[in-house]
Amino acid sequence: MPAVLALVAHPDDIEFYFAGTLLRLKAAGWELHYCNISSGNLGSLTLSAAETRRVREAESREAAALLGATWHAPFCDDLEILYTVPNLRRAAAIVRAAQPRILLTHPPVDYMDDHVIAGRLAVTAAFARGMPNFWTEPGHAHVDHDVTVYHAMPHGLVTPLREPVMPDLFVDTTAVHDTKRSALACHRSQKEWLDQSQGMDSYLATLDDLSRRVGRLSGRFEHAEGWRRHLHLGFSARDDDPLSEALAGG
Repeated sequence: MPAVLALVAHPDDIEFYFAGTLLRLKAAGWELHYCNISSGNLGSLTLSAAETRRVREAESREAAALLGATWHAPFCDDLEILYTVPNLRRAAAIVRAAQPRILLTHPPVDYMDDHVIAGRLAVTAAFARGMPNFWTEPGHAHVDHDVTVYHAMPHGLVTPLREPVMPDLFVDTTAVHDTKRSALACHRSQKEWLDQSQGMDSYLATLDDLSRRVGRLSGRFEHAEGWRRHLHLGFSARDDDPLSEALAGG
């Protein structure tokens, strides 16, 4: 069974931008792997960091179970996702354990550095999958298989300089949108935090709006997720596009 790994910064990032694609791949017979690099410990206005860490782990485990994905534990805290060798060893261990044919991660440019650096760690971890002299923590033997990396849309669908970003692949998530929404609703602790810290008003309404906006960009779908394919060098054959193949371009 082919595997897909979603490797992202925070609890709820997968649900906002990746979950529809994961659900479509699951229906097509793929094995799902789910990892938030950060514990999300700073995502509360009322709880301590330690309590927030515990709450958000429980929420992310619940969301992963709803999606039918294998949950991998975070190894950083918020604002501590840094491009360091120790973090790279942890990310590479997850890639080697999951052995994904598809790796989904953040865009190279996004509104906050946690997303950007998580994406960098994911890409380098995938690149290092087959290097026997690069050891991981915990230890996993190197793996020799193709992996294709896809980058999600940035938050707000623009760069930090307000430049619009256009996907080169749209995935129709209309049929699975309700389940995607239910997965995001597992992150109950985030309603007040996102409302007050990022002006989202309601994170579920924000999800609906983002999903419809990408659907309008597609010109075909009511709800959609958008992806851009990473350069193949060091990862796969030139024309490999397993996401399009698995979902027949839809």
